[in-house]
Amino acid sequence: MTRTPHLPVVVVGAGPVGLAAAAHLTERGLTPLVLEAGDQVGAAIRDWGHTRLFSPWRYDVDAAAARLLEVTGWTAPDPGVLPTGAELVEQYLEPLAAVLAGRIRTGARVVAVSRAGMDRTRTANRAATPFLVRVQHTDGVLEDVQASAVIDASGTWATPNPLGQAGLPAPGEGTAAATGRITAPLPDATGRDRDRFAGRHVLVVGAGHSAANTLLELGALAETEPGTRISWAVRSADVSRVYGGEDRDELAARGALGTRLRRLVESGVVEVHTSCTITGFSTHDDGLTVRAATPAGERQLAVDLLVPATGFRPDLAILSELRLELDPAVDAPKRLGPLIDPEFHSCGSVAPHGERLLAHPEPDFYIVGMKSYGRAPTFLMATGYEQVRSIAAALAGDREAADDVQLVLPETGVCSTDLGGSCDLPAPRPADDRAGEQGCCAPPAAEEPADACCPAPQTVALARAPLPLLPTSCC
Repeated sequence: MTRTPHLPVVVVGAGPVGLAAAAHLTERGLTPLVLEAGDQVGAAIRDWGHTRLFSPWRYDVDAAAARLLEVTGWTAPDPGVLPTGAELVEQYLEPLAAVLAGRIRTGARVVAVSRAGMDRTRTANRAATPFLVRVQHTDGVLEDVQASAVIDASGTWATPNPLGQAGLPAPGEGTAAATGRITAPLPDATGRDRDRFAGRHVLVVGAGHSAANTLLELGALAETEPGTRISWAVRSADVSRVYGGEDRDELAARGALGTRLRRLVESGVVEVHTSCTITGFSTHDDGLTVRAATPAGERQLAVDLLVPATGFRPDLAILSELRLELDPAVDAPKRLGPLIDPEFHSCGSVAPHGERLLAHPEPDFYIVGMKSYGRAPTFLMATGYEQVRSIAAALAGDREAADDVQLVLPETGVCSTDLGGSCDLPAPRPADDRAGEQGCCAPPAAEEPADACCPAPQTVALARAPLPLLPTSCC
């Protein structure tokens, strides 16, 4: 770390990876300051709290966080149980936040990160100059916080990919979203949001895990609400890849998702529209008209609601005064980008990586967690835990520990709900505890990046056994 050790290390975001960063910094004798835009820790996860993770508790708790919790008498959850997002918050993140009390500020949205007294063009004494983190509080008041280092773990949940072609919003998309015809990702269609979806014609757009889970949730709703109609639009010519590994997946809960979705499609409950590129929206009092280009010409589909499941991208605007070096394809740190490009890698094939691969020309600044993967939908929460362990070691001056980057995962990976590459799954209703039937999706390699879907923040675990580095491409 550069010459401002008396200042805190600012961590942006109080999700699992952000709080894990704070835990590792605390163990290293450094002072973290976690800034969370929401009014509670795990704010993004609370939005999809009904969703059940694929990975059991043994993979969902960071090692340093567990050590901090254990001295308080915290009882670890059953390691074999699959938690929901809400359970992850209640049984892990909230107790961890209590341990870190005084080091977390909620309702504190970071709107910019720079260097005190200098913009991006200034070089002299840059590394020795404190960071300036501009924070907007819920009352609108702005505050500038100085920091010795900054770890951006803010995720991508707030910046979903647009639905239109070429990475751009389709004409009319903003109006459709503002009027509620385009919903938020991962709605709780059989629970909290039931009345909104019951008896409606709902279009799901996307070909990843979140799309699959949303379709299954709507399928369950249709069983008790016969007027509910479900359509599914994808850009690809075939949806079979979304079914993925099914019984070949090392995580049974995830593998079962593809099987359940395939049965739903084959039974006719879900009407599939392939080779669709959305070109525009028209919002009406009684619904939404979706225009799409297809090989047969323009097609129009009249629906009541549209659920987006097309992935997420990082918000880089707050970092515009920093010297970043990003991969031109996926907006990840440049040296990490080739390792995670979804055209070549699934979540299980990404090599373990730490501080060196995450470093930028801006000393002591790091992007971690889901945001570090940019637009790639293959992030694992355990990957984020190892990222922040390595970074905390580097900031504390322990180069050997920082470079000892290790991570062991199932060959098929353990995608998290999180957020862009997450695998997510609606929690079963109380009468149904058949974990194998709640399954999820296939290995992310089966997805098309253009339709990639997943959303929210993270899961999975970390084992201290070495993995060889993998080549930067598959061929």
